[in-house]
Amino acid sequence: MYTQRIHISFKGLLLALSLALTVTACGSDSDRDEQANSGTGGTGGSGGTGGGAPAQIRVLSNRADLVSGGDALVEVIWPTNQTPANAKVTLNGQDITGTFAQRENGRYMGLVTGLDVGSNQLVAQATGVTQTSYAITNYPNGGPIFSGPQVQPWVCQSGALDAQCNQPAEYSYLYKSTNRTRTGLLPYDPQNPPTDVASTTTDDGITLPFIVRVERGFQDRDEYKILTLFQPDQPWTAWSPQPQWNRKLLITHGGNCGADHAVGSARLDDYAGTIPANPLLEQSYIVALGRGFAVASTALNNNGHNCNISVQAESMMMAKERLVEQYGELRYTIGTGCSGGSLVQQQVSNAYPGIYQGLLLMCSYPDTFSAGTQFADSHLMRKYFEDPSRWSVPWTPQQFADVEGHISHVNAVAADEGLFKAATDPTNPCKGVSDAERYHPETNPAGVRCGVLDYLINIFGPRAPSVWSPAEVQANRGFAGNPIDNVGIQYGLNALRQGRITPEHFVDLNVKIGGLTIDIKRKNERTVADQPALANAYRSGLINQTNNLNKVAMINFTGPDPGIAHDTVHAFWTRWRLDREHGNHDTHVMWGGPAPLIGDPNYVYQGLTAMDRWLAAIEQDTRSASLTQKIVDNKPADVHDQCSDGAGHKVLDQLCPEQLLMVFGTPREVAGDHKEADTMKCQLKPLNRSDNYGPIPFTDAQWDRLKMAFPDGVCDYSKPAVDRQGASSWLTYQNAAGEVIYGGIPLPAPPANSGSGMVSPAFLAQP
Repeated sequence: MYTQRIHISFKGLLLALSLALTVTACGSDSDRDEQANSGTGGTGGSGGTGGGAPAQIRVLSNRADLVSGGDALVEVIWPTNQTPANAKVTLNGQDITGTFAQRENGRYMGLVTGLDVGSNQLVAQATGVTQTSYAITNYPNGGPIFSGPQVQPWVCQSGALDAQCNQPAEYSYLYKSTNRTRTGLLPYDPQNPPTDVASTTTDDGITLPFIVRVERGFQDRDEYKILTLFQPDQPWTAWSPQPQWNRKLLITHGGNCGADHAVGSARLDDYAGTIPANPLLEQSYIVALGRGFAVASTALNNNGHNCNISVQAESMMMAKERLVEQYGELRYTIGTGCSGGSLVQQQVSNAYPGIYQGLLLMCSYPDTFSAGTQFADSHLMRKYFEDPSRWSVPWTPQQFADVEGHISHVNAVAADEGLFKAATDPTNPCKGVSDAERYHPETNPAGVRCGVLDYLINIFGPRAPSVWSPAEVQANRGFAGNPIDNVGIQYGLNALRQGRITPEHFVDLNVKIGGLTIDIKRKNERTVADQPALANAYRSGLINQTNNLNKVAMINFTGPDPGIAHDTVHAFWTRWRLDREHGNHDTHVMWGGPAPLIGDPNYVYQGLTAMDRWLAAIEQDTRSASLTQKIVDNKPADVHDQCSDGAGHKVLDQLCPEQLLMVFGTPREVAGDHKEADTMKCQLKPLNRSDNYGPIPFTDAQWDRLKMAFPDGVCDYSKPAVDRQGASSWLTYQNAAGEVIYGGIPLPAPPANSGSGMVSPAFLAQP
């Protein structure tokens, strides 16, 4: 529930956070057994009076030290599995025994409410039972929990009750019509029900009217939605859900990359506007609902609204906690989404493993800043290629594309106009920030910067005074660091070697390409990555090294490259990085076909079914094997790379031919970078005239110009990228007092006996 007792300052109250490899794991089975036998009850738990064996307290709905909103679903397990007649449960010394009961499922459970912000003590006791005390740390419903100080200003929805956008949850109903011309879900009035309600049969074989209840609420200062098939005349509790729910969850997402400062909307569609609406293509969330899934979305996992990885993970953790508390325990969670929706799934799964168990990826990007670096190059190349007055020799459009690694320069234009400039320019308008509040380097240097870099300042950290721009000096603060770098990059190198451009083309481009200022304006000098922003980009998972991505099952749908900044190669970046990090890509399946971006429209349905079968098989694997091993061993025999005819029929049991998928490169791959495309900053080697630059030698004048362009040397891709490292999982960007920790620190190990309601035991982390 959103209400809670906040009678003291949040700052200084919060205890030290703790979080391990997975929010759903909350300790291995052996940890929980040891805890149960120790007579303690988790964080701060201790044995007490009473004699005999202790009771065991389990916080089901989340980690006991990351609870939010003032409530938690709790189970007490008594030593004999029988509830003593004089059982008593207290919260902070107050008797809340009436909250608990032996429920229909045979378990002694209750929804504990009224948690104070900060530390709470839950105590279970009875005659003949050793008293058990368990600590629960509760955070405000408006957040933050681990993402650090929230961006300001922030504009709440019109019905908000306070500055944290709190508002009681609202409920409405939708239905699916028997009339196929009435697509999607339509408003349903239980007091005046329509006559065209379709029926559906869930994957558990339950047939019922296709009526959906929508819960709309606010957490972490933004909107969430939870949808389920619902029988309006029947009760639903966390310990006794309505039978049509299969206890599975589908999470939807939104595309693009943005930095809003106001409440947004939780997206439900698969494609987030990337693909035009198609009445013949039912959205996967509707398909999932009909099969008995719950569906959830948060505005903050809409990448076009919020491009901050830690806030994305935090909002989904909070929404899942809410779902467990109000609807019941989960078996597993599947993500789905296109473009920014695929990006969120992959970068969050790697940096905050355990949020998802399976991913359905379309129009794929592995993370924010790999593609961001590609698009920064495209931005600079447009400044050169589209201004013939800067050329020393003529260029053709085909030569533009040859240097960019693509079939057409249109791809660079689409990336720059549709994504890069809108997301990065700090002077652009952004939702929630007035013109008077917005940054301008001359007239308002202390104003709100609307680019994604400053939206991520908790992660990147502020720039050092030694590199401050005049605007930073006037504002008396460092802006967020920029992790992008292009020092030493020889743009067009392989095109030169292949004879597609001449030495003069190569020299002129590299002399004049320039770089970006902190305001994302072109400058003559190359861009030098800020520190510690560069290292933090890797540590945070904003550059996805896939070091934890082998702990989630993935089906990646891909089709021909449409040349609109959604390159087919982005899906292969994930696979190639998995191969580099783990020696294989056994947890990653690719389904291709002739439809641009998605391969085959039928994958919306086939992929959901296949992922469901895959996860259901893992769920039955009770071995103590690693989660990665379970994912690999339980992959269904028919879930493998394949190629479709576009009409739902498999034609090849392998990847589609490259001629169909059209896997192109990037400017940096043409410059000699590795195909994995995650070198933010290269190590340098001296410029050497004997290197193989092609059949045509440089003139002395050209060589002198190259030496001026590369005074410190050129990229040496035989050496590791500067500061490249895997994501440090479950980082917190705030200390116990709620103050920022720039760059984040890993949270300590989780308390035992908590969070198990978020996932089936087979998915809990194993050694």
